[in-house]
Amino acid sequence: MPALFDFLKDYSDYLIIGLLCVMSFIMVWFVIERYIFLGRVKVSSYSNIHSLDIDLNRHLTIISTIGANAPYVGLLGTVIGILLTFYDLGNSAGDIDAAAIMLHLSLALKATAVGILVAIPSMVFYSALGRKVEVNRLKWKALNSEKNVGA
Repeated sequence: MPALFDFLKDYSDYLIIGLLCVMSFIMVWFVIERYIFLGRVKVSSYSNIHSLDIDLNRHLTIISTIGANAPYVGLLGTVIGILLTFYDLGNSAGDIDAAAIMLHLSLALKATAVGILVAIPSMVFYSALGRKVEVNRLKWKALNSEKNVGA
């Protein structure tokens, strides 16, 4: 068990912050891809709304999943940091340094802060992209209602 705590003490920050950075990179990648696609999509080239919906909503689930789960990944880092702090307290043999405890606890909270920093933009982008999807869907419906009226 001490080997596990030593591993977590040495690598938990890198694992949690690294995972959040990867999640952030993936989110930004798909947001850029979606903005480019939604800006260039020609709704008039789609014969039915279902194929349009499939193309419009592609990758939005990934963006929302990252936004929904990033705070939990950050919270996991915080819990691990607090667990390590209590483990160190238990092994201190009565020699408790309050400053060191506060330092460890404040460092543990950084993972939650980074998780929230990934989640907030992700959900903002997801909402903005959802609006662009809805606008394109309405454009398609307007074009097709004009075609049906003119026929």
